[in-house]
Amino acid sequence: MTKIIGLTGRSGSGKGTAAAIFAKHGVPSIDTDAVYHGLLLQKGPCTEELCAAFGDGILGTDGLVDRKKLSAAVFGKENSPALLHTLNSITHKYIMAKTHEIVLAHAKNGAPAVLIDAPLLFEAGVQKDCDLVLGILAPRTVCAERITERDSISEDSAYLRLGAQHDNDFFRANCDVIIENNGDLQSLERAICQFLKEHGIT
Repeated sequence: MTKIIGLTGRSGSGKGTAAAIFAKHGVPSIDTDAVYHGLLLQKGPCTEELCAAFGDGILGTDGLVDRKKLSAAVFGKENSPALLHTLNSITHKYIMAKTHEIVLAHAKNGAPAVLIDAPLLFEAGVQKDCDLVLGILAPRTVCAERITERDSISEDSAYLRLGAQHDNDFFRANCDVIIENNGDLQSLERAICQFLKEHGIT
């Protein structure tokens, strides 16, 4: 039976690096952000629902959802929280349906486990679809340093981004397993190998 593992943590914590190590050990991952972006690249019921909620002004000349126009329709308004809730309630079911399709495909190929990489895992209720949830954590200063280097933004911008996210205590309280990614790559790989062994995945 293929195990479904939720992967979460703050920006800059090293989730992408962790996913690459898992892949090296035979555990593929599904990036829900990539699934979402893929849904917007096709016409279908998700696009129809988004147009019904936010108007045809979110479409580009090709009839597909323009992410910048959709963003402008949701953010920077007095009722942005309500609009964001509407956006998430529409897109989540399509993202998870596609994600489950991919999980089944990996299971048929014999994967012992599959990671679901979802930055807003708890907000979207993805943990209910997982056998266990793994949090990758790193100190705030380390996360800020990684974000600054990765995204070529200022340190202040990196801290603003982190300030809008749950802190490490939230993940410690809500995840089933925590891996502290505050050392080098070898340390992270050792911790992941230990995780795989403890949960009977390899």
